[in-house]
Amino acid sequence: MKRITQQQLESYLWGAAVLLRGLIDAGDYKQFIFPLLFFKRISDVWDEEYQAALKESDGDLSYAQFAENHRFQIPDGAHWKEVRQTPKNVGAAIQRAMRGIESANPNMLDGIFGDAPWTNRERLPDETLKNLIEHFSTQTLSVANVPEDELGNAYEFLIKKFADDSGHTAAEFYTNRTVVHLMTQLLAPRAGESIYDPTCGTGGMLISALDEVKRGKGEYRTLRLYGQERNLITSSIARMNLFLHGVEDFEIVRGDTLANPRHIEGDRLRQFDVILANPPYSIKQWDRAAWASDKWGRNFLGTPPQGRADYAFQQHILASLTKRGRCAILWPHGVLFRNEEQAMRAKMVEQDWVEAVIGLGPNLFYNSPMESCIVICNRNKPKARKGKVLFIDALSEVTRERAQSFLKPEHQQRILKAFQGFADQPGFAKVASLKDIAANNANLSIPLYVKRQTANGQKKEEGKPASLQEAWDQWQSEGEAFWQQMNKLTTTLDELTENN
Repeated sequence: MKRITQQQLESYLWGAAVLLRGLIDAGDYKQFIFPLLFFKRISDVWDEEYQAALKESDGDLSYAQFAENHRFQIPDGAHWKEVRQTPKNVGAAIQRAMRGIESANPNMLDGIFGDAPWTNRERLPDETLKNLIEHFSTQTLSVANVPEDELGNAYEFLIKKFADDSGHTAAEFYTNRTVVHLMTQLLAPRAGESIYDPTCGTGGMLISALDEVKRGKGEYRTLRLYGQERNLITSSIARMNLFLHGVEDFEIVRGDTLANPRHIEGDRLRQFDVILANPPYSIKQWDRAAWASDKWGRNFLGTPPQGRADYAFQQHILASLTKRGRCAILWPHGVLFRNEEQAMRAKMVEQDWVEAVIGLGPNLFYNSPMESCIVICNRNKPKARKGKVLFIDALSEVTRERAQSFLKPEHQQRILKAFQGFADQPGFAKVASLKDIAANNANLSIPLYVKRQTANGQKKEEGKPASLQEAWDQWQSEGEAFWQQMNKLTTTLDELTENN
């Protein structure tokens, strides 16, 4: 059988979504397309394993059926081919097959297909479902035909396409993969480590950590991957994502990480070697009162304001690190300087776990012009880094094409080398002592430490008109102050809204 190219695979997957256009909202494509793709893959791999077992046993049909020869079990009536032959009530047949597969694989697949309304014939008439099944049936998704890495990449392509198509709902679903790649390189996960994402979305950060270990020729199968995700559909997509990438040692649980952390060991939070996260920022609907007396001890820095749970997530992550643990968290810049979180930030800096603060350019958050930053913490800082924090101003290390911004490999490399070197670079990186930071009242705003330079590295002479480059440099350096002011204005408006 001829292998499918990456391009063919991507157009095949997107072609399935096109069949739903006009029937359901773009934001709902994912709850139908991903489960069908996973159902097709499981069925085709079962067939592949069946043929291999037949060959091995010289045609012993009962041997080929043995559970030991199959990664996943498919009960009678639940195979793709059987559903394909259903003449009517196709949605009900799909639902029965998916529930049957979940029940036959309780430890691995319980609830994985989500809860899409397959039997709603007004939204999805039989004709549409038959078209979808026929479309998916045009390719064989066996491992020989579509290796795990290739199917995994195509799945990630589809996640990105759905995020693009569904607009504002995409933020919790998708994190810019070039930023994720940078974050995993900064933390350099190693074989044998446990890796956790407390707000894991579709699992992109966990996959990226896995890929980073693979790139370093590490034994990636020794990694243990953990995640928690509040949204049922998104957590199901994350689990399918990991399976389709060939990962089996993982635990993705559903639930609200702040209200009900599900990764527990004995009577305390489970701790991890590497944590990657892009938490939802400044959420207002959370239980602040419960946090003030958190039974897991996650309030060791204090209780964040009701309108901003950012430092609740930050503390949850710090409390979830092993003694050698390190984390990289993607935040808007506000966490670095907001007055209402100053006391918590000061305590965090004093405990000397903050290793680096890296400012990134605008438009890297999904569908938001906001500038983002990566805060890196390390419970086991090298001796030479103790009592110090590296600030990197990588605002201009970004490129924009059409509506999307991303980090090119050269941008990632410059930031990574500066982090690894941990030394001053005029206009780009500055090592500050905890004393320096305390003198700034624990404000971690990057322009306080990294002073922007003009194009030629000289300070502008008095009385001379600014060149275009100097004006640009000044405008960029003043951008931080502008966003600080905007942030204060937003806070004021939020308070006014809450009080009315």
